[in-house]
Amino acid sequence: MLNNKKEFTFNYGGKEVILETGRLAKQADGAVLVTSGKSQVLVTVCSAREVKDGQDFFPLMVDYKEKFTAAGKFLGGFLKREGRPSSSEILLMRMIDRPLRPLFPEGYMTETIVMAQVISYDPEVDPEVLAGLGTCAALEISDIPFAGPLGFCKVGKIDGKLVLNPSRDQWEESEIELVLAASPDAIMMVEGEAKEVSEADMLEALKFGHEQIKTFCDVLVQMRKEVGKTKREFKSAAANSKLMDKMQDYASDARACLNITNKQERSLAISQLNNKVKEDIKANPEAFGVEDESAAGKEAYKGVDDLLYKMMRNDILKEQKRIAGRGMTEVREIETEVSVLKAPHGSSLFTRGETQVLATATIGGKEGEQMSDSIYGISYDNFYLHYTFAPYSVGEARGYRGVGRREVGHGNLAERAIKQMMPKDYPYTVRVTCEVTESNGSSSMGSVCSGSMALMDAGIPLKKPVAGVAMGLIKEGEDFAILTDILGDEDHLGDMDFKVAGTTEGITAIQMDIKITGITNEIFEKAMTQAKEGRLHILGEMSKTISTARPNFKDGVPTIETTQIKPDKIGALIGPGGKNIKAIQEKYDVSIEITEEGLVKVLGTNQDVLHEVIALIDLQITGPKKDSVYSAKVVTIKEYGAFVDIADGVSGLVHVSEIADERVKDVEDYLSLGDEIEVKVLDVDRFGKVKLSAKAVKSIPNKNPDAKKSEKKPENKSDDGKA
Repeated sequence: MLNNKKEFTFNYGGKEVILETGRLAKQADGAVLVTSGKSQVLVTVCSAREVKDGQDFFPLMVDYKEKFTAAGKFLGGFLKREGRPSSSEILLMRMIDRPLRPLFPEGYMTETIVMAQVISYDPEVDPEVLAGLGTCAALEISDIPFAGPLGFCKVGKIDGKLVLNPSRDQWEESEIELVLAASPDAIMMVEGEAKEVSEADMLEALKFGHEQIKTFCDVLVQMRKEVGKTKREFKSAAANSKLMDKMQDYASDARACLNITNKQERSLAISQLNNKVKEDIKANPEAFGVEDESAAGKEAYKGVDDLLYKMMRNDILKEQKRIAGRGMTEVREIETEVSVLKAPHGSSLFTRGETQVLATATIGGKEGEQMSDSIYGISYDNFYLHYTFAPYSVGEARGYRGVGRREVGHGNLAERAIKQMMPKDYPYTVRVTCEVTESNGSSSMGSVCSGSMALMDAGIPLKKPVAGVAMGLIKEGEDFAILTDILGDEDHLGDMDFKVAGTTEGITAIQMDIKITGITNEIFEKAMTQAKEGRLHILGEMSKTISTARPNFKDGVPTIETTQIKPDKIGALIGPGGKNIKAIQEKYDVSIEITEEGLVKVLGTNQDVLHEVIALIDLQITGPKKDSVYSAKVVTIKEYGAFVDIADGVSGLVHVSEIADERVKDVEDYLSLGDEIEVKVLDVDRFGKVKLSAKAVKSIPNKNPDAKKSEKKPENKSDDGKA
């Protein structure tokens, strides 16, 4: 049948949403067209039928693309075809990907691809939400094994009221910006930012979003009943039970590994244990339930990982003991430094245990702004943070091949956390870079701390310092334990990675990922409380080094001086073809920016030069002021006086009578071309002509005092020759 279209309509946040299937992309395992207003997103999902040889992880890939044709736009620049995904697209891919993974069956290893394409865009409807909804629907009706239903939403708080899925324009007024993914039973993923909201307000927003998602999940249940396919069977690649039983023989070795504090030493010990088990499997595959000797390495890794997983979790739940004996709420030792680099405008080094981040802050003008071109239009950001995670930070002998999705996501989280504390309407462009130089536990939260300190070191007036901490979870049945400041191994072997950043007053950014089917409100509340305690402790340690911004920028850092001109004078300042403003910039080595309202910003490194340029601009635009004194340069000499320039484009006449106190017969006896003199403004007539006086400041001396100034008169004699 060519067209078997089926629609499911529901209300979501006051907007009608339509889930359509059976008309587009019918060869995909699942395909849904989501429509709300004029926004439409096509989501498809396909999963391979066979596992690739040697596959030992779940290869899930989520792609999201905003087509410019959806908004009736062309791409800017030379290339006119959509190419590499933008940072905002990558961030949404990650947010869709993260809650999906725990809902696939354990051991599912077949390649699975989700593609979401924005094919029509309405500014009043957020296509990102539609992409999340479409992904959940496509997986639910497909034959791919998936423990849905799952739903997505965004939550804002505007004028004190929680709002579901606000439009892009409304986010500017919102105290909270959250993205949630949840099943009917529990929240699966959280990402967002806030304006120093309390833990109670954040929990209220999370609960509100979860309740809304439940209504969407009801729609998916009905959709699956009517058009869903029977889920396919698959062979689990999970470790076999015989192998797991045999691993108990290595319990003492595993215990020794978990007792090692140093990450590198612990990793080496685990690697050696893997090799030991691998060799034992090769020697007697049957005893481990392994049929193919060539799979000994893979099976050994599974067995050791499972043994460590169970042992670590049991230590925490039954004995309240973490790796190396650390307490449940204990934050590792912290060291902080600022001005660690000589040339950058601001720098800091934050070390927490075996996680270390080197941050720099760079200050500049408009030319440093980050431009983004998307279906939403062109935008400019004057604050942004770049995060880099090089392989050496975890001791890997591997080359760095550019920014990956993980780095984009971690950097965005740190940027969100700090951005809330940047001064409002700050005239400078600020770039923060966070280089992870060592990693064992949340480097993104380390970047929040280090980035905040680097900004204060640069003299940027942050409203308050910002810090972050990563929380973990171990949950078995009804028993659970919350861990503060988790290690990499605790993240790998645990059930949750929950990051909270903020100030002493409240939360500015939040992110949560889980590996189980959801967490309860009780767990959320305890994690929030424990995270606040950890954050306040870290802020206290940071304050021992720096707690407020330096009062001034460091030497050599560009600063801005401003002046206001009338909007109708902007053209005069710029000059024909930009001639005047370019000349000023080149002569004084400054950058000049002009807003539509006539605010002129002059950026440079020399404060005296900036003041000189501001004075010049004021002089050019408003003209010289009566009775003011200016430096002037003689440019033309006439019989009746000298024309002088008191600024580029501003000239006046020094009349012959205003050169010296004595009578001047020849101007060239007193002035020459190029002479620099001080002049006072006598008058500016209604035509703009400027009358100047040199003698009112200081009489100009005659350059040729010995020269004959007049003809010598003959002596008066009588007829007889006597006087």
